[in-house]
Amino acid sequence: MDISSLYNHVAPWMDGSGPMNDIVISSRIRLARNISGFLFFPRADAQQQRDVLNYVHDRLMTTDVGKSMMYLDMENVPVLQRSILVERHLISRRLAEGNGACGVSISQDETLAVMINEEDHLRLQAIAGGLQLEETYSQINRIENVLEEQMEYAFSPRYGYLTACPTNVGTGIRVSVMLHLPALKMTGQIEKVFRAARDMRLAVRGFHGEGTEPIGDFFQLSNQTTLGKSESQIIEELTSLAVIPIVEYERRARQKLIDDRQVALDDKIFRALGTLGNCRMINSEEAMFLLSYVRLGVHLERIKDLSLNTVNEIFLMTQPAHLQNWYKKDMDPTQRDQMRAEFIVKKLSSPSN
Repeated sequence: MDISSLYNHVAPWMDGSGPMNDIVISSRIRLARNISGFLFFPRADAQQQRDVLNYVHDRLMTTDVGKSMMYLDMENVPVLQRSILVERHLISRRLAEGNGACGVSISQDETLAVMINEEDHLRLQAIAGGLQLEETYSQINRIENVLEEQMEYAFSPRYGYLTACPTNVGTGIRVSVMLHLPALKMTGQIEKVFRAARDMRLAVRGFHGEGTEPIGDFFQLSNQTTLGKSESQIIEELTSLAVIPIVEYERRARQKLIDDRQVALDDKIFRALGTLGNCRMINSEEAMFLLSYVRLGVHLERIKDLSLNTVNEIFLMTQPAHLQNWYKKDMDPTQRDQMRAEFIVKKLSSPSN
């Protein structure tokens, strides 16, 4: 598997399939683990960090899981390629921007990733389209068990799994769901929904997760509590108390827009489509904002001659790093805005949409 094989297609988990895919874009679970007998990554010197990387890599590659994945030593990955991996949600921004000995193994279908020396020795990640948290946890639990046969995790009988950041101590699990909520935004209900989510100690973030603001009505909802509850409890509570009710609220809001404000709804959708189809310069933020309405229009069948796959392709390929890779050249922001517009206009005018 060659890293370049990742660049020019939409990740399978973005294909618009999966339960509740009209609103739930993806489900993701990460597990933080550290190896017993080694200093935690932030406290380790360069040689100790290299020792951890070699230790984990050598053991990972002896397993069937590791042999089926592509391994990248991050010190040998150029900045642009690191950014592409972030845009595809395969690695964290922290790993992309980090220095020292670190690496990642990625499955061919991009649903699994094992990050080494991110903040913890190990960050295991599984991602799937739609609402599939149980299935995603089953995948990641299998990998965790395979690796545990090869190494001993740092664990306390009292506190659970030990992590570099105290907020991850316990299960070490982060469960997140990417939601598309344009109707709640349009009907002025979004803040009420997220106040309720925060009251349940859930984090609300943007499209690229921690440290990013919501853009284009895309929101990541994730747990903040990792101690005192089992993994299954955390998944069940996020699903039943937050995700499913929010999906129901969004669907009711969409129906209300159709029933009571259909002309205004269509105006938003087709203005967005018209702007995207005729733009000459457009930045990432505006593109995501307009594509949000277009995606809504496709799902509500207000737009009938455009596929969801095309919308998803535009979403991904117009991110800054993907765009530069597509055109095979470095660009400043102004050039990216011009090339982004060119890409979008070409895709929307293609008869294969």
